[in-house]
Amino acid sequence: MPFLTTSLVLFAFAVSAVRGESHTVTFVNKCGKGMPRLIQGSSTLSTGAAHTVNGPLIGAIAYLQTGSCGFNGESCTMVETTLKNPTTPGSGSSTDITLIAPHKFSVTTGFKYTNGCSTGADCTSASCKTAFHVSTDTQVQVACQANNVNLEITFCD
Repeated sequence: MPFLTTSLVLFAFAVSAVRGESHTVTFVNKCGKGMPRLIQGSSTLSTGAAHTVNGPLIGAIAYLQTGSCGFNGESCTMVETTLKNPTTPGSGSSTDITLIAPHKFSVTTGFKYTNGCSTGADCTSASCKTAFHVSTDTQVQVACQANNVNLEITFCD
């Protein structure tokens, strides 16, 4: 019987550890126009409402659809993000702003982590130094190594 009890406790712990990871992406649109988009692969996760994922959010993008953006944010300022709990040092969340073609500056865009980290970045012009302009601009990536970190994306701040 002790083996069964130990097995049940370990199973419950494993399930709660998996279910315990959660990340929420929220939007603040101060532009007075447009609709925020959160995309992962070929799926639209949000058109402005807060979006919570139970588990990691890998390879998502966000932008303000003003009518000129392609589905993957082409022709617009885009935020790229992976939100995940770190399993080893340096393996947690990473977010950046990209202006690498076919993306280009469309509106002031910024982000900040909440619930564990308070870092972020803002891009207020086509020449901002906080965005990718070429693929080697890796210094603009903003990392967070906190569990269950959230992301707030702001347009026109």
